[in-house]
Amino acid sequence: MAQALYRKYRPQKLEDVLGQDLNMQILKNAAKAGRLGQAYIFYGARGTGKTTTARLIAKLLNCEKRRNDPKFAALCEPCNECRECLAIDAQNSMDVIEIDAASNRGIDEIRNLKENIKAAPGGGAFKVYIIDEAHMLTGAAWNALLKTLEEPPRHVVIIMATTEYEKLPATIISRAQRFAFRKQAKATIMEKLAAIAKAEKIKIDDGALELLAAAGEGSFRDAESLLEQVSSFNKAASSASITLDDAERITGRTGLRRVHELAALLLARDAKGALGVIAALQDDGHNLVQFTRDLIHYLRKVLSLSVNPALEPVFEKDLTRDEVTAIKQLGAASDTAALVKLIRALIRAYAEMRYSPFAVVPLEVAIVENLG
Repeated sequence: MAQALYRKYRPQKLEDVLGQDLNMQILKNAAKAGRLGQAYIFYGARGTGKTTTARLIAKLLNCEKRRNDPKFAALCEPCNECRECLAIDAQNSMDVIEIDAASNRGIDEIRNLKENIKAAPGGGAFKVYIIDEAHMLTGAAWNALLKTLEEPPRHVVIIMATTEYEKLPATIISRAQRFAFRKQAKATIMEKLAAIAKAEKIKIDDGALELLAAAGEGSFRDAESLLEQVSSFNKAASSASITLDDAERITGRTGLRRVHELAALLLARDAKGALGVIAALQDDGHNLVQFTRDLIHYLRKVLSLSVNPALEPVFEKDLTRDEVTAIKQLGAASDTAALVKLIRALIRAYAEMRYSPFAVVPLEVAIVENLG
């Protein structure tokens, strides 16, 4: 069975972890000084590199070349060639134990962890415990882990990864170093997707790549999974290049072009034209709930830029210069009060659409009420 793209192109060095430069620099400095901690909390959105970074720390701690070659150790990167590095990559290292807290969340599992922690490493210098989805642990499990976090054996490092940092107990947070992993800009994700597509000989247009990067919503893993999905279309279509329209049909998500088209009609108070666009989207089988969500985010950018033009550099991280220009033009031609009212109506419609068997109706009603 072919390896998933997000696993095949998982970063092998700290410098390969994109968009988390400050975190990686802190970890490299700690590795250089021989001061890597014994307890970490990595938190942030899904697919931003938390578990990958935890495995890289495990490799840094157990890399045989780093232990035996001071000159190489100064690079603060794993060699990815020694027995320990290869074992960690293959996920069969006896010294790196990954625990899925979503399915192993009780006190019994943590008691077993506490017992096993006492044993010395099998082949490396450290035993590294990676607790994924750590927020799923029960209160009793956290209490059982507390003493171990406070005074871990010298050969043990515990790394907790979570997407819901606020659910972690304060007593746990205070005993670990915390690193926030940010969602990634669309441009950064698009660059990686383009590199993967080139390496995999996937023929895909820039517009389609941009749609996949946006659909990832800040997550490399989600975007890479979507690229793998559309690559099946490329194989079936032989020499044809995947276009934006192809990507829209395959993912059920519309590109920014259609979002801009509807936004322009709404701000021009053209109810007839707006309803026509929605009817066409529904006829093409697009996900109108997701489209409405994208539309709300787009209009939010229109509102923000019209009120505060200084935000332009922030939006340029996720949009092209032409897209930012188009948003500024819409903002200049719109009435702020009417735009606020429209966004509120769309938010209400979106909330109703998520649970309605007739997703299109709340959206159409919101448009008619505001533009009629």
